[in-house]
Amino acid sequence: MPDPQTIALYLVLFLLVLFVATAIARAVRIVPQATAVIVERLGRYSRTLDAGLHILIPFVDKARATVDLREQVVSFPPQPVITSDNLVVSIDTVIYFQPTDPKAATYEIANYIQGIEQLTVTTLRNVIGSLDLEQTLTSRDQINGQLRGVLDDATGRWGIRVNRVELKAIDPPASVQDSMEKQMRAERDRRATILNAEGVKQSQILTAEGEKQAQILRAEGTAQAAILEAQGEARAILQVFDAIHKGNPDSKLLAYQYLQMLPQIAQGESNKMWIVPTELTKALSGIGNALGGDTSGGSSLDGPAGSVSPDAHGEGSDLDIKVDEPQLEDPNEALRRARQEAADATAEAERTTATTRGARPPREG
Repeated sequence: MPDPQTIALYLVLFLLVLFVATAIARAVRIVPQATAVIVERLGRYSRTLDAGLHILIPFVDKARATVDLREQVVSFPPQPVITSDNLVVSIDTVIYFQPTDPKAATYEIANYIQGIEQLTVTTLRNVIGSLDLEQTLTSRDQINGQLRGVLDDATGRWGIRVNRVELKAIDPPASVQDSMEKQMRAERDRRATILNAEGVKQSQILTAEGEKQAQILRAEGTAQAAILEAQGEARAILQVFDAIHKGNPDSKLLAYQYLQMLPQIAQGESNKMWIVPTELTKALSGIGNALGGDTSGGSSLDGPAGSVSPDAHGEGSDLDIKVDEPQLEDPNEALRRARQEAADATAEAERTTATTRGARPPREG
């Protein structure tokens, strides 16, 4: 069993080793990168330790505070702010700052984060108080710039640099949000109505243009069809005329055709009488002569019995002319005379009709 002196010696050696280890631990200080350590000597500021290995005097030098030199981001809770039109809005802010002077950040203000928060709230109320709700919602950049300027000036003496201020959210009252949603919905409905009306307008314009072009094309088609039909009829008439001219008809054939058309003229329930032109007797006389009427016993429709009409054979008709060998006349002259007789007959019929309708009752033939 060791004696008391040996125990006391071991105890003193242990305390000495413990003191030396503590002194060495307090004397050696390793500072990380982007960090600053404020050192006080006997309660007074001594120096600022940068990144690296540093030796302190044990029990004389003391590390007062450790300051992070990196840029920091702080988000503050929503703050109620009153606008110039007396509406309360809640605004969330985010601040980006960086300590530039560790000594000022330690000795000029007790808690620089809390100081920045309170300064942000007061500055935000001053800035928003001069704006209405619409300007507040649409002037984020302006508000951010004003906040950053005021905060940077105030925190400069604290050794803090404010790099950026952002408004994270601006929440108007629920009633105002409902009104804004209704206004936005009405604006969208108005735009939709205008776009629909524009679409209907364009559709009607295009439809009208299509109908116009269709009518123009139909009119052009009808006109071209009428022109082609008229040209066809003209060609048919010319071909018929050429055929008649080449056939060399005489007055007897034309008179026969005239007699064939008389029943068609008399057709119809409304016809109460026949209008016989005076030229008809000449035509009948010519047909009678063509059918073989003789000069002695035959009767002439244009003169007394037993005589030959001068119009049938001309003046001083020769009784020696045989029916089988009639005298031929010029086809052009016969066609001209036939046309003249038809025109005279038509004019006579029109005069007779006018006289009958006007004053005298018609004479039935």
